Amino acid sequence: MFQNFGIWQIALILVIVLLLFGVGKLPSVGKGMGQAINEFKSAVDTKDEESDSDTGDDKSDEAKSS
Repeated sequence: MFQNFGIWQIALILVIVLLLFGVGKLPSVGKGMGQAINEFKSAVDTKDEESDSDTGDDKSDEAKSS
């Protein structure tokens, strides 16, 4: 994924982020991004579980019917 990025491009991106947000805001930005990623992962997992139960692939449904 990052094959096309050289060390200079990554360094430039980091400098721009540092200038935009400042040193004091970076921890809160990182925390917010981490929380957003965790919420997205849990939403995807919940969606997968719902789709399994909608199609009848859930093992607990099979155990109840037998």
